[in-house]
Amino acid sequence: MLKFLDILPQNVVGLEVNGEVTKDEYDSIVVPKMEQLANQQGEINYVVVLKSGITSFTTGVWWDDFKMAVKHYSKWNKIAVVTDQQLVENVTNIFGFVFPGQHRVFKLNELDEAITWASGK
Repeated sequence: MLKFLDILPQNVVGLEVNGEVTKDEYDSIVVPKMEQLANQQGEINYVVVLKSGITSFTTGVWWDDFKMAVKHYSKWNKIAVVTDQQLVENVTNIFGFVFPGQHRVFKLNELDEAITWASGK
């Protein structure tokens, strides 16, 4: 399940992931918000709180995420991954080079710090 984080500055989009995420959910929730942010501000600052593992994303979600990353390749500015899962942290650090922006992993109890970092404030 995906839920937008309501406590974010206007220049940041954030999601909480808990449980399985389907392609339909991703396409109807994530994609429009990312498109809006990229078009309005010219950059994407993203906070994702992962309470469930990366295996909770269906194959269609991974493909759509890849397509969005490529489409807005030059607009990724900051990506804050908030999780207590070591596997997610490892994957983020390994594949972080794919995105041109900065990425950083925070623990769940560091959400406020992640938001501050992603917003650039």
